[in-house]
Amino acid sequence: MSINYQPKVIFLDAVGTIFGVKNSVGDIYTKLAKKYGVNREAEIINHYFYQAFKNSSPLAFEEENEEKIKDLEFQWWQNVTYKTFHQNETINDFTDFNTFFIELYNYFKTSQPWVIYDDVIPSLNQWQKQGIELGIISNFDTRIYDVLDNLNLRQYFQTITISSLTGVAKPEDKIFLTALAKHNCQPENAWYIGDSVKEDYWGGKSVGMQCFWLNRKKVTS
Repeated sequence: MSINYQPKVIFLDAVGTIFGVKNSVGDIYTKLAKKYGVNREAEIINHYFYQAFKNSSPLAFEEENEEKIKDLEFQWWQNVTYKTFHQNETINDFTDFNTFFIELYNYFKTSQPWVIYDDVIPSLNQWQKQGIELGIISNFDTRIYDVLDNLNLRQYFQTITISSLTGVAKPEDKIFLTALAKHNCQPENAWYIGDSVKEDYWGGKSVGMQCFWLNRKKVTS
């Protein structure tokens, strides 16, 4: 990541841009599910996970109470996980699906499932030295604060704007405008970097931000 002129703020997406899942979601789900009686290939679980994830409603809620939002986040991900195993007909193999899911949900709060991309820390350090404000805009839930703390990344970001607390998900305008307002920044003075063409590149451009698509599938193994 590099810049040719200096914006007031650089916003970044989280998963797929700053950090990614080690190996695959399916690999993590499979390893943990074996403790609860489910044996399935990681590639198959990964396929059904992304199918369930894609077909789910946005991770955003019409609720203002943060504790209630955390409950809704939990239920949202529990539904995605249930559908993942239901679609490949292994849901009834679990000795205790609810306990499995609680362990899985909490595991993704830690640093263990994640890997920081090699270009991220040098870029964040460089932008900090240049005095550029940094923020995150992500279709994530409130566990992102734990993840950033556990990856020692929280220190870099002045603001974190997530779909579950904003009430809308990318590529909706509101989430980008909410993030901009936190910095008192006009769209033309902000950059947005993300790995999704639809959610990040076109989502940010729709409000007038300078956007960059980061093709991680091409530049990483």
